[in-house]
Amino acid sequence: MIQTVVKRDGRIVGYNEEKIKAAIRKAMLTTDLGEDEPLIQKITDRVGISGPEQMTVEEIQDKVEIELMKSARKDVAKRYIAYRDQRSIARRAKTRDIFLEIIEAKNNDITRENANMNTDSPAGMMMKFASETTKPFVDDYLLTAEAKNAVKNNYIHIHDKDYYPTKSLTCVQHPLDRILQYGFVAGHGESRPAKRIETAAVIACISLETAQNEMHGGQAIPAFDFYLAPFVRSSYIEEIKNLEQLTGQNLRHLYNAPIDDYLKKELEGLEGDTRLQQHAINKTVERVHQAMEAFIHNMNTIHSRGGNQVVFSSINYGTDTSGEGRCVIRELLNSTYEGVGNGATAIFPIQIWKKKRGVSYLPGDRNYDLYVKACKVTARRFFPNFLNLDATFNQDPEWKADDPKRYMHEVATMGCRTRVFENRYGERTSVGRGNLSFTTINIVRLAIEVMNIKNRTERIERFFERLDEMLDITARQLNDRFNFQKTALAKQFPLVMNVLWNGSDRLDRNDTIESVINQGTLGIGFIGLAETLIALIGHHHGENDEAQALGLRIVSHMRSRANEYSETFGHNYSILATPAEGLSGRFTKRDKASFGEIPGVTDKDYYTNSNHVPVYYHCSPRHKAKIEAPYHELTRGGHIFYVEIDGDATHNPEAIMQIVDMMDKYNIGYGSVNHNRNHCPKCGYENADTEQHHCPKCGASFETIQRITGYLVGTTDRWNSGKLAELKDRIVHQ
Repeated sequence: MIQTVVKRDGRIVGYNEEKIKAAIRKAMLTTDLGEDEPLIQKITDRVGISGPEQMTVEEIQDKVEIELMKSARKDVAKRYIAYRDQRSIARRAKTRDIFLEIIEAKNNDITRENANMNTDSPAGMMMKFASETTKPFVDDYLLTAEAKNAVKNNYIHIHDKDYYPTKSLTCVQHPLDRILQYGFVAGHGESRPAKRIETAAVIACISLETAQNEMHGGQAIPAFDFYLAPFVRSSYIEEIKNLEQLTGQNLRHLYNAPIDDYLKKELEGLEGDTRLQQHAINKTVERVHQAMEAFIHNMNTIHSRGGNQVVFSSINYGTDTSGEGRCVIRELLNSTYEGVGNGATAIFPIQIWKKKRGVSYLPGDRNYDLYVKACKVTARRFFPNFLNLDATFNQDPEWKADDPKRYMHEVATMGCRTRVFENRYGERTSVGRGNLSFTTINIVRLAIEVMNIKNRTERIERFFERLDEMLDITARQLNDRFNFQKTALAKQFPLVMNVLWNGSDRLDRNDTIESVINQGTLGIGFIGLAETLIALIGHHHGENDEAQALGLRIVSHMRSRANEYSETFGHNYSILATPAEGLSGRFTKRDKASFGEIPGVTDKDYYTNSNHVPVYYHCSPRHKAKIEAPYHELTRGGHIFYVEIDGDATHNPEAIMQIVDMMDKYNIGYGSVNHNRNHCPKCGYENADTEQHHCPKCGASFETIQRITGYLVGTTDRWNSGKLAELKDRIVHQ
């Protein structure tokens, strides 16, 4: 006898025979003979008695069909079967409509969810087909009822939900030295250890590309200069050996001769060993430049994920003060400044300058000249961004200037803003670690729901009560996802769980990854602090001190709760200033449908990115820095600070240095500068005219470089409606 029923969404409910009766009765009413209550009862009894204790909805319906076909009412059986088919089609209709939009390459928020993804290509279409069919499976079978309801009711967004069933992790900072020194085997191919700079640069590309196919987030190299520096020296030695063959001399004494800096110089007037060494240095610099040029070119052309996306890559550099490290940095910056192809700005990798007093920031610092060059490059190419190692929360007492592996104690960041450093379950470092998964809370909706409480104190306290409820649900959901991820086998991630992730060298291919992944982080994100504050007290944090105090109270509370969850669940929970791309419009659209258009809250097509001052708010860069800076210490899962500047920045690199100075003064962790840059793909002409859309030289349409959530795009064709609306509202900070 049937006792319980497994519904299509995986829930188990008690058996209710009235639902069977109602379905048969509906079918009978569409026939000429109409209802037959005795037959309805007879079939219902047979189905209920003959079945096992637990059956699925589909199994019960199959039994109803069989009983109807055995009865004299074949007409009812036909109508019942037709009705089932119609219901099945209706359930699939939403998926069908989405598929048709993908097939027809329509420009909408589904196909333009990620500006780095070309969903018009066959591979891109296949990824969207997979994505849109996988998400319902996650909802029905992998989420708890409370998490599913929180998603359904627009309270939370589970990032990369389509990758949930793969058990993949978000991202990792590549310990590239392990691969360069020992090589690696991943999948069907293998790489031998590198011997020269060209090979090292290629292996860096391969590492990033291979890991991208094993993870659902971005890839980063935390110390690009340190890792590639040894191969500058080995390439130099190779050039000395070439000279030995050419001259017949023994030049071994020059192999490891001290070289303060690798700078190209004219050979005229030089003699003997000095001339030979300078010749080898010149050749080495040329090779390093070509290797960096090739690295950048590859990262903008090599596709991952079935040929659909270029690798979402980042590299950190700036603190290697050796002559070899400086050579890598210098030629990387030179290549970036020159551009790719016909002088275009390279979209990837996201480049990040590690700014540190005494090393790479102040006049007199060993790498100050390279810092000045980095600002010049940023003024033209948007990259590098700037990571402030001097921020109080980015400092590590283990860092020593004479430590050859001091980069192990330097924060590195990646992608839009992801930061991983603190660690309760292993070494405090960014290297060999990453984010496991993250979920964002729609704090604006929580604020809207309490707007009708007239007493301000009660309104705010009720908001915090609702925030606690949603934080608890989010923490549990992330813990559930962790428990699912940890069951993956090491062999499912042949590079990440063989070489890259800390501790992975201890795993056999059939071991689960449980013992090593807890060094990663679980991110609790938030969006729309500005709109939340307007809903609660009528002003955002850029407008007055009261709003700023409440904003800091909200995010501080989230940070405190994250610390509690770390203890409760035994993980590295962190608060993330969410990079809101597709999400910025999705939350808003649904809240507007529920609550209508609320001035300052839902009256735009997007919510403001995390804790940022709204893009439409007129203020100075300094004011923006003062307001946003305190949130960086609280959001240790990741954050970023932006300033929009006017004019042609290529003529004003000092403006970039002034922004970095503000980062230093106000304890900002990570930031960059946005400005306008037009590029003609036909003739290579560039300018910064915001009103000009066609090249004045050849008439071709300009490509205008824009920053979306932390990475660059050369076209807004793939931007969703929310981000396009935000782009339109952006104003210059002055």
